[in-house]
Amino acid sequence: MGDTVPREDREMALRTELEPIVRRRRFTAEEYHRMGAAGILSQNERVELIHGDIVQMTPIGPDHASVVARIAKRLESAFREQVIVWSQNPVSLRPEASEPQPDVVLLRPKPDFYRSGHPEPRDILLLVEVMDSSAAFDRQVKLPLYARAGVVEVWLVDVVANTVEVHRDPTPTGYRGRNVVDRDRTLGPLTFPEVTLRGRDLTG
Repeated sequence: MGDTVPREDREMALRTELEPIVRRRRFTAEEYHRMGAAGILSQNERVELIHGDIVQMTPIGPDHASVVARIAKRLESAFREQVIVWSQNPVSLRPEASEPQPDVVLLRPKPDFYRSGHPEPRDILLLVEVMDSSAAFDRQVKLPLYARAGVVEVWLVDVVANTVEVHRDPTPTGYRGRNVVDRDRTLGPLTFPEVTLRGRDLTG
């Protein structure tokens, strides 16, 4: 009688079995950049460095792209010259061997617009990730990473549920504070309490 287990399931089982005994070669941020300079990684490749692993990013669909553009526009209008709006560009989390590319970040102003180096946690006033097919990765991998790095505030914008999860008070084990805001409620960044937005301003 032939093997009835699908090939994909067999491959997954093999990877799970080998995971504890296979030594992975993790990369530093410097090595990651050298691969880009050498042409090993092209500028057109949608990858990011997470915990030393080079991770392929999920494709951006119309809903995701639209919400990212909406958020960037709303934040630019609300804060004008008070911040730099950094959209789908890298941030440097060197102690975590990571260089993710969040969807939208509010940064402290800097005269060279961070030409001298990617923003670090101390530069980040608010970080926003837009979630659709990437929800599990954003919640289970990226959110704890941002907490360990000391990013003061993260908003997870859920395209499917039309909600914004506000995460504050980072610790090495995660964020202590979590609040879910729907389309009709208001929210604002911790560092700018005088600014308020409605959930629908972000989700559409």
